[in-house]
Amino acid sequence: MKRSLKPVTYALAALYFLADAAFMAIAKPISDWIARHVVLRRLRAWIRSLRPYPSLALFSIPVIMLEPVKPVAAYLAATGRIVSSVVTLIVGELLKLVLVERLFSLTRDKLMKIPTFAWAYTKFREAKTWLKNTEAWQAIRAISKAAHQYLTEMKKSAAVAFRQS
Repeated sequence: MKRSLKPVTYALAALYFLADAAFMAIAKPISDWIARHVVLRRLRAWIRSLRPYPSLALFSIPVIMLEPVKPVAAYLAATGRIVSSVVTLIVGELLKLVLVERLFSLTRDKLMKIPTFAWAYTKFREAKTWLKNTEAWQAIRAISKAAHQYLTEMKKSAAVAFRQS
């Protein structure tokens, strides 16, 4: 039984990392924009002043609160509420990743002082690197780049056509 569930576990883990990686491509620029434009100096100073374990507690809040979004979205999709499912997944994941990204950037040094966190983060980075080196990931990246290039060219063509009319 254990042997037969192993491939399923790997597939589910890969899908999980793939979903987070896909959303992170969107969440990182949003997080960076917030860091540049939203002035919350006192809040940032307070977060940076926290010791390692309170930093971990604060860092965990958006993960604990928003991680259930995936199963909720799956439930909504299974019950036929596809639009609600997609909106729930997109909003929840982006919100979670933006908050986690901002908190991690503010508390990274403190979090890395916690041995278990540093170990888990290292394993997470290794898994992410492994996933990015797979053929499936490379194929998805190539398709994504081609789609992005195609859309950019279509936008340019539409702009030229609009100017000529």
